[in-house]
Amino acid sequence: MNILVAEDEKDIRNLLKLNLQEEGYCVFAVKDGIEALKVIQNESIDLAILDVMMPYLDGFNLLRKIRENNTLPVIFLTARGDDMDKVLGLGIGADDYLVKPFSMAELLARISAQLRRSQEYSSIKQEAPSQIVYDSLVLDKNSCCIYREGRLLELNAKEYKLLKFLMENPERVFTKKQLYLAVWDEDVYYDDNTIMVHISHIRNKIETDPKNPEYIKTIRGIGYRFHKHDTGEL
Repeated sequence: MNILVAEDEKDIRNLLKLNLQEEGYCVFAVKDGIEALKVIQNESIDLAILDVMMPYLDGFNLLRKIRENNTLPVIFLTARGDDMDKVLGLGIGADDYLVKPFSMAELLARISAQLRRSQEYSSIKQEAPSQIVYDSLVLDKNSCCIYREGRLLELNAKEYKLLKFLMENPERVFTKKQLYLAVWDEDVYYDDNTIMVHISHIRNKIETDPKNPEYIKTIRGIGYRFHKHDTGEL
């Protein structure tokens, strides 16, 4: 496992590097945020330990740059123990926060916990199918796109979410209110007509004959169900 340590205090940086190496980690130790950003851009880093008060690029702004395209676990290690700093750090994407002086045993335990969670998340993400396929209809979860016979269909956000929910639950009958709650996540402004209009729009885009739909079936007096044809998950 590769760990980045960004700490401007030399003694603390060397102490962290020594202890982490003794635990079997490969450590990249740097003294400022600019160097840390270069390491992240050029190396495969599994976890980062960042000091907040660093020259050139502080820990908060470094984390913002990291989170633009990287989800690696980040632990802040800082002398600043103010609650607002903790709230800010966690709010912009930090996974944990330790205040100096700290226990090395506690830091090592937190590193182990963050790496374990990260590995479990990656495993689940890799195992989860990225596409749902029914006959010639394909829903790609990664790109949030729908294809029919290889042709990209133009659905708005609510139409996509509604179709995705139905495709993830084939042959199950849902009432209009259940569909509304699943997609809009509220019931204050629930209206049957909202679902009917969206279903109609979806049918016009995915069905060969919207008046005689092969995928989204109407169950009179109840709601709708998604009828699966040849099925698979990739």
